[in-house]
Amino acid sequence: MNFKQFKLHPDLQKGIDEAGYENCMPVQEQVLTCSFGSGGNPARDLYVQSQTGTGKTAAFLIVIFQRMLTEDLLTNKKALIMAPTRELAVQIEEEAKMLSKYLPFKTGSFYGGVGYAQQEKLLRSNVQILVGTPGRVLDLNKNGKMNLMDAAFLVLDEADRMFDMGFYPDLRKLIKVVPSVDKRQTMLFSATLNAYVKNLAWEYTNKPFEIEIKPEVVTVEEITQILYHVPSENKMAFLLGILKKEQPESVIIFCNTKKYTEIVAKRLKINGYQCEFIMGDLPQTKRQKIIDDLKAGKVKILVATDVAARGLDVDNLAMVINYDLPVESENYVHRIGRTARAGKTGKAFTLATEQDVYELPGIERYIGKKIPSEIAMQDMYAEDKSAGQKVHTDFYEDRPRSTTGGKKRDTKKRIDTRKPGKIPHRTHGAKGKERDKKPYERKQQYKPKRPAPVHEKDLSQLSMEERMAVYKKKYSGKAKPSVPPPPVSSVPPPAVKKEKRSIISKLKGLFSRSGKSN
Repeated sequence: MNFKQFKLHPDLQKGIDEAGYENCMPVQEQVLTCSFGSGGNPARDLYVQSQTGTGKTAAFLIVIFQRMLTEDLLTNKKALIMAPTRELAVQIEEEAKMLSKYLPFKTGSFYGGVGYAQQEKLLRSNVQILVGTPGRVLDLNKNGKMNLMDAAFLVLDEADRMFDMGFYPDLRKLIKVVPSVDKRQTMLFSATLNAYVKNLAWEYTNKPFEIEIKPEVVTVEEITQILYHVPSENKMAFLLGILKKEQPESVIIFCNTKKYTEIVAKRLKINGYQCEFIMGDLPQTKRQKIIDDLKAGKVKILVATDVAARGLDVDNLAMVINYDLPVESENYVHRIGRTARAGKTGKAFTLATEQDVYELPGIERYIGKKIPSEIAMQDMYAEDKSAGQKVHTDFYEDRPRSTTGGKKRDTKKRIDTRKPGKIPHRTHGAKGKERDKKPYERKQQYKPKRPAPVHEKDLSQLSMEERMAVYKKKYSGKAKPSVPPPPVSSVPPPAVKKEKRSIISKLKGLFSRSGKSN
């Protein structure tokens, strides 16, 4: 169906044409068909299951713009669009500005990680399309900077992702500061259906019309997926082999932790690959610069955590590589969904080590099919110039927190100010006295020997089941000490007995003198 068949406002249609949108995608056709009121009936709320890359952003923006242009009651009203991440908020803002190029509406985005001054200045300029993340929007509203009581539209984009990130309480607070459900149009978009999303749709929408676009059909079937079983110590060499063989125009490499995201990026640079990495703790200006460079083709290789798995829309992304297999099955689909956007094709390579093998069954159940696997042959590895080098990282979020409350320990030697012949201070207290009486009875710390490593076989010659057996044998079971701890003697040495008698006699003399003086 063509956009012109909806008879949209001419200025809005002009922006749609310049954006290159001609025929509606399935979710756009259904959203536009169901969102506008007809026959005296008000516009309906929507509950849409559709993931990123299906055109849903343009769908709800076109609905908002068309109604604000053609309905007198919506003059000077606002639209509030909520997103889980800063990247997605910026992306929605950019698309809104593109579609509203010839419209009188001002669009702004509001998110954390940057100062308040610029965003407060934008609010004073009477911005009407508000795109933001829950935390920052609540802060601005609480401080009286953002008035939401004149919002006629509420859009919750990537609702399931917001719940995964812990925004559910914030969303409930947010909905209380916007007009009631009968005075606004609510559109809720989610890639997956879960209890939180369903509860929110039931509680805060008015008999929503449900639209369902299967996420697995959109993502998985259009992507060439290949799984390689690779020893953990050879992952980097195999990654380099993939890049050397495939030579992708653009690729996103996913890691599970911030620390390894930085390490992998720096090891790639040591091997001559120009790349960048992105994680939640990077300053927002730097993150946005990297994303803009990736979209413009200036950055060919991006290493990322799952913060980029949603909301990062890159045209013609050639490849996705799962350097680490995701712990959550849904994230596998969201990761590989960065390629094969809008009906295009793409490739997704996954490296499964002996530690990752246990995550495979859940992922394959979720996508409803086996991930095709191939044997990692020796000629597929490349030389790793970073092997054996210690890579310095600037982010330490994966390190355990200090137990000293952030204070440095006093490592200086304490000066012993005790007078000779006095009882040591460490004997104060019942436990201390008992410990000092029997210092020879302390048990020696015994550390069991590590088990001998399982014999490594040539994995390329084994079947999938045999490889699984090798992995499980290697990483299951606990080490048991093969040598018992040395026996502890219960007879005190003579020197200790003599010292004990000396201390007791001194104490008796001390108490006997004090008794006579009384």
